[in-house]
Amino acid sequence: MTPRPRELVRYWRHPGLPDVELLKARFVRHSFDRHIHDTYTIAVIESGIEEYAYRGGTRRAGPGQIAVVEPHEVHTGHAATPAGWRYRVLYPGVDAVTGAAAELGLATPPGFRVEPFDDPDTAEALRAAHRAAERGDRLSASSLTRAALVRLLRRHARDPGAPPASASSRAAATARDILHERLVDPPRLEELAAAVGAAPFGLLRAFRAAYGLPPHAYLNQVRVLRARRLLLDGIAPGEVAATVGFADQSHLARHFKRHTGVPPGAFRRGAAADPPPLSALSAGAPQ
Repeated sequence: MTPRPRELVRYWRHPGLPDVELLKARFVRHSFDRHIHDTYTIAVIESGIEEYAYRGGTRRAGPGQIAVVEPHEVHTGHAATPAGWRYRVLYPGVDAVTGAAAELGLATPPGFRVEPFDDPDTAEALRAAHRAAERGDRLSASSLTRAALVRLLRRHARDPGAPPASASSRAAATARDILHERLVDPPRLEELAAAVGAAPFGLLRAFRAAYGLPPHAYLNQVRVLRARRLLLDGIAPGEVAATVGFADQSHLARHFKRHTGVPPGAFRRGAAADPPPLSALSAGAPQ
């Protein structure tokens, strides 16, 4: 029997654009739970097939295709074949993407259709930008990344068309704001519902409809996003865990790896240095 390829991952900060992070990985067994990012996620599949749940459906992205996930949209990710998938991912901040869209005269914040794109020219532009960032070439990487982002927006951006807010969606939004403010000491569901003038079950249903997750799961996603910011600033994982409200470092590690594919310590090391050597993810890595 032919052995499955090893899982490999590299995560680092863009050398020329501080609001962009990058991932290069091959995943076989790893499966991303339902999670969100506070950035755009722009992935180019290099081999294999990734299957992911996004906006009410199951999507499949294969070699050469581009998959885009918008900020704060719940999604998953796993291999669709035994050999897994290999890809390069850019995580540009919302301000960077919105600013580029505004310069092009596009609707902001820009949206994208849910299905992966078949666009070889744009896929190659994104790969070239990613490779330049991997080499640490600040001028080339920043220039190519901006050019690739503009190309992607010109060809694939759409008007997000925000619908009018209902009373239940306003209650969910207020509850979300409370969770962001009380990251370390969140209220019980009943207290949260009372604070926004809703019944507990009604708020639970409205919150899931608005954000794709129940409040407790959404809270853990926000904690991971906040942890990413702190790790990027060089703060040790143990201190980060306490700061964002996880019970301990192992609790942080478990949620963080499900979200990003890498343990907090590896993420911190990769973000603090030049692009590190590609390293294998062993079965014994922290969960």
